Amino acid sequence: MRVAVVNLGQIVTGDLASPFAAGDSILLEAGRIAALGTLTAEQVSGADVVVDAAGTVAIPGLIDSHVHITFGDYTPRQKVVGYLESYLHGGTTTAITASEVHVPGRPKDPAGVKALALAAQACFRDYRPGGMRVHAGSVILEPGLTEADLAELKAAGIWLAKAGFGAFATPYDYAPLMRAARRLGMVTTMHTGGSSIPGSSGIWAEHVLAADATVSFHVNGGPVAMPEEGFERLVKESSVAMQICTAGNLRTALKTARLLDEARQPERLLIATDTPTGSGIMPLGIFYTITHLASLGGMAPERAIAAATGNNARVYGLNSGFLAPGRDADLVLIDACAGGAHDEALTAIAHGDVPAVAAVFTDGVPRFVGRSRNTPASIRNVRVAECRLPMDFSGSAH
Repeated sequence: MRVAVVNLGQIVTGDLASPFAAGDSILLEAGRIAALGTLTAEQVSGADVVVDAAGTVAIPGLIDSHVHITFGDYTPRQKVVGYLESYLHGGTTTAITASEVHVPGRPKDPAGVKALALAAQACFRDYRPGGMRVHAGSVILEPGLTEADLAELKAAGIWLAKAGFGAFATPYDYAPLMRAARRLGMVTTMHTGGSSIPGSSGIWAEHVLAADATVSFHVNGGPVAMPEEGFERLVKESSVAMQICTAGNLRTALKTARLLDEARQPERLLIATDTPTGSGIMPLGIFYTITHLASLGGMAPERAIAAATGNNARVYGLNSGFLAPGRDADLVLIDACAGGAHDEALTAIAHGDVPAVAAVFTDGVPRFVGRSRNTPASIRNVRVAECRLPMDFSGSAH
């Protein structure tokens, strides 16, 4: 499928180094961004679908790097069905598992945790809820696992390893397996903060440093933040990516962003939701955190968007998260909400308002065009201007 998105008001790239791109059009072809800037008449006329963006803002599809999936579009923690497809209507085009820790009767023996990671990954290999890409299958580190087990999983395609819910005596005991996983090229993630569910324990900065984690999960708390002095330690004594979550402590989320900005390392800031959890489901969670950073933390909206897109993509090694030729064709059109105080998406975000999601594209396919069921209507009328296929993209997500 070839899709031309024309008449854009602005293009936000997701790249901190170059947050805006010139031009008013994007061409999507075969699941990739084929061209970005100003399209020729031939490129537009050769498209199967032409979407009139009506002056809205294009951003990369949001990447939620902390989602508690189990199997299918389901989670038992909140007894929720269909939440991932609903998150797509909030602009999230990619979800990354925080491990399948909430599977009922979760196995804790080495063979069981290996099987769980492999099964979860296989379930989402070709399944895309509403069009969302889901990276599932993170091995939960438990006593008895060995580096050979991790190597076997890596060879089978598992590239995520999670510390924080195992039965180790102290959080320091995760360190050997975490370091082994990183040697194997896996992305290692570590619960940070107070206990989140019965049976888990608090994990502080000293534990994250000892484990040399790739990502400090919900560093602002999931939902309880770690002791105050830990934030500066992680910034100054490590290169760990510091993930802030909507379902955490807002004050320490703003503190984390400020400390990384002062250290001139904003690329280490990641945005996620840490949902579904006891905080519920949050289809607009990432946008809420973006607005918090912009309106309360003084961060430029385009930089906050990068923390939810390109920063995540770099840390997790994804081809999405940026609007640039050759990248995955996952993008979202946003606008100010009708009836709000501002008439443009980025100024509305700086004011503290979530934007209207006016269209979502994943894998180069329009999943819906015109209106999200989870946001107010956009001011501008985004529409399918031409469609040469027997398809309708104006309704709910396909």
